[in-house]
Amino acid sequence: MSSTFADPRLATLDGFRVDIDPARERADVILDRPPLNVSSMPQRDQLRLLFEALEEDERVRVIVLRAVGEHFSSGGNIKGFLEATPELVSRLAWNIAAPARCAKPVIAANRGYCFGVGFELSLACDFRIVSETCFYALPEQRLGQIPGSGGSARLQKIIGITRTKDIVMRSRRIPAKQAYDWGIATECVPDDKLEATTDALVDELRAFSPLAQRTAKKLLNDTEDATLSLAIELEGHCYSRLRQSDDFREGVEAFHAKRPARFKGT
Repeated sequence: MSSTFADPRLATLDGFRVDIDPARERADVILDRPPLNVSSMPQRDQLRLLFEALEEDERVRVIVLRAVGEHFSSGGNIKGFLEATPELVSRLAWNIAAPARCAKPVIAANRGYCFGVGFELSLACDFRIVSETCFYALPEQRLGQIPGSGGSARLQKIIGITRTKDIVMRSRRIPAKQAYDWGIATECVPDDKLEATTDALVDELRAFSPLAQRTAKKLLNDTEDATLSLAIELEGHCYSRLRQSDDFREGVEAFHAKRPARFKGT
C-alpha cells in the first residue's frame, strides 16, 4: 500500500515512491524515474525526510531501498550540481547518510547501474544485495570532481585505501561478483533471484528483537572508528542494558521451551 506522511514536504515525492506493507512490517523506498533513475537535488532532501519518518512509523520494522527497471540509478542530475546553492551542496552527504542514521535495518537491492549517488546511498544502507547485472562506480573524476555524498569515505572503511583509490581515482566500474568478493556487497545472486533474496532477508530480520537490532546497529556504527578497548567497553554496556529487556527474557524462555521467540521490542 502507498502511504502519506504528515510532513507536507513529502506530499509529492520527486523521482521515487513509498510502499508500506503493515502485515510484513516492511517499507519499500522505490526509485522511480526510469530508465536510469537519475537523482535530483530535491529528491535527496526528501529521501532524508522519508527515512526520518519511517524510523518513527510503528508499522515498519525493515526498510528496503530498490528501483524500477533494469538499473538502480546512474547517479545524480549533473546539471543540478552547477545550479545548486552552496548551502544545498553542503547538505548532500547528510541527506544521503539517512539510511545509516535510521535505527531500523535498511536493505539496498541493487541491479544494473549503481553509480555516483546511487552507490553512495547504497553504501549508507546496512545490507547490499546485488544481482549479477550490477555495476558499482563513483565516476565523478570524469567530471573533474570527487564523490560528495560520503562515497569515498564509506568505501575506504569497507575495502581499504588501495582499492578505494582504484575505484575513485580511475572511475572504475566494479562488477557484482567483484563487489561481493571485496566485501562491498552482502550477497550476489542471479538477477531473477534479487527480489526473493531481498524478501527472505526482510523476513529473517523481522524474526529478531527490534530492540536488539537497533542496539546492534547503533553500536556498530558508533564504534567503527573506536579503539578496540573502547568498542569492547561500549559493547559491554549495551549488553548489560539489553539484559534488562523483556525481549531478552522472552528469547531465553523461548530457547529453553524450544519454541519461536515472540519479540515485542521492549
